Amino acid sequence: MMLVDAFVVVFTLLASFSTRLGYWYMPNSDLGWVIFGAPIIAIIIFIRFGLYLTVTRYASFHALWSIFQAVSLYALVWGAIGFMAAVDGIPRSVILINWIFLLLAIGSTRMFARWLLTKKTGLENSFKTDGNSIKVLIYGAGEAGIQLAGVLKHSSEYESVGFIDDSLELRGNNIGGLTIYSPDTIGDVINKHKVQEVFIAMPSTPRFMRQKIINALDPFSVIVRVLPSLSDLAGGKISVNDLRKVNIKDLLGRDAVSANRTLLVKNITEKVVMVTGAGGSIGSELARQIVVLKPKALILYEISELALYNIENELTSMDNLEISIYPVLGDIKNINRLTKVFNNFKVNTVYHAAAYKHVPMVEFNNTEGVDNNIFGTLYCAEAAIDSGVETFVLVSTDKAVRPTNTMGATKRCAELILQALSKNQNNTKFTMVRFGNVLDSSGSVIPLFKQQIKEGGPLTVTDKDIVRYFMTISEAVELVIQAGAMGIGGDVFVLDMNKPVRIDDLAKKMIRLSGLEVKDEFHPDGDIEIKYIGLRPGEKLYEELLVGENTSETAHPLIMSAIEDMLSWDELKPLLDSLKNEIQECNQEKIRKLLIQIVPYFQPQCEIVDILYKKD
Repeated sequence: MMLVDAFVVVFTLLASFSTRLGYWYMPNSDLGWVIFGAPIIAIIIFIRFGLYLTVTRYASFHALWSIFQAVSLYALVWGAIGFMAAVDGIPRSVILINWIFLLLAIGSTRMFARWLLTKKTGLENSFKTDGNSIKVLIYGAGEAGIQLAGVLKHSSEYESVGFIDDSLELRGNNIGGLTIYSPDTIGDVINKHKVQEVFIAMPSTPRFMRQKIINALDPFSVIVRVLPSLSDLAGGKISVNDLRKVNIKDLLGRDAVSANRTLLVKNITEKVVMVTGAGGSIGSELARQIVVLKPKALILYEISELALYNIENELTSMDNLEISIYPVLGDIKNINRLTKVFNNFKVNTVYHAAAYKHVPMVEFNNTEGVDNNIFGTLYCAEAAIDSGVETFVLVSTDKAVRPTNTMGATKRCAELILQALSKNQNNTKFTMVRFGNVLDSSGSVIPLFKQQIKEGGPLTVTDKDIVRYFMTISEAVELVIQAGAMGIGGDVFVLDMNKPVRIDDLAKKMIRLSGLEVKDEFHPDGDIEIKYIGLRPGEKLYEELLVGENTSETAHPLIMSAIEDMLSWDELKPLLDSLKNEIQECNQEKIRKLLIQIVPYFQPQCEIVDILYKKD
């Protein structure tokens, strides 16, 4: 580059003299030294302004501005030296002509080199010439989209074919050689250019707007990727690696509500907190969020050694961790161990997330499910009362409402136990938080679908009409913590889960947004089939969050307080005693009858299917 610039400096000086004099000029005497020695001055100035630090193929407007400054200074210095040296034969106009010529020449050589490297012979684009690059359509012609298009120009893997934008003013215009199309023509653009992926470059757009865009792309077999939020793009640096595939929370169409900091810290900061079932999906996320709120200590109570090891290892590996974390192996049905843990650590707050929750699994092992979910909760609650625990929060489920399976009935029974105990004593505040499915939890349909897509299908859906409520794990846990802080004793809080989602629609979206096509009677050449396998034991088509309509608003827009029927402790205790006896006898029929007696809304959808149950 220095050699080229040296040649250009000399050539433009000769061209400047020739333009001024009207004939091709060749210097002689002292003027020759001033012309042929000019590159020394120019190169020193160009180095000072960083003209040789810029990677040519990525040259930008900033580089052009540096060229303008450097050439301008050089032209002035060269003219001053010529006049100060009293060299004859230098017309004043040559200085101006030389400045213009050199500015055009230096700038043009950079732009030509950039074009040559990126469009003609550059290795980075060699794949694009043979058709192996992935054709990409950028949704959003704003600043983020333009930056992304600039990045993709230097990518060997992706090739931009145009923009999609809602702005009427931009439609039909051209940015960097790429046409801006209307969203109405997106199907034609995808088919015409054989688009394989769509990048949504609208980081500041609310989630519900992104959902509308994703829904519009649903009929097409393209992979959809989303640029992260603006807060994740510090400094305006955008990389292809920053793009992530659309995940299910993008399809929920709801933006998270800001957390109430006062509620978050109330039961946690500077308190000793214990999480039961700490290795599970909800329990582990509770632990992650709790450590950030700086408790005095965190006790992880878990029956699975591997699960306990994993969450403890994750938390203790966090940077700047300043709290004590105690991993405790234990069964929630062991009341003596629970009491000792509560007393020894002087626990203030308990989040009870330990439970058997997989509906078919509990249905096949209902004795253990009843014992763990009901009596595990009872023993935790009794130990908390005896030890003076201040707050006890039960993680419940929408399946506790008008349950059709054993798991749901046990969770409603657990709620009834805490409600009854709340009326019976005032030392420990018992709070229940009820919500639906959480995304990517163990046993959730989402990771199952992802795995089935990876394996080429089919995707197994129980019923075409089955619907479920969904919420992200992090959002659900954040709301659980806040709801627990609002309880005054015996409260049942229900989280706003937004609109229910059809699992069949979810499966189809996941297939299409993976760049594949659903295989069915209308598309026999599709990639992945959806297979309907029928409802599993205990499953129902629709989940509910409330038994009745008696709810009231709370301090948080996504948390409702439900008022529901309950049993007194005097009514409930004899039933629990009988239930415990029947569990020890493994009497499945009497266990079910007692569950129906305790939870009158319990309407089993299937006969007793416990593995150890032998019907006469």
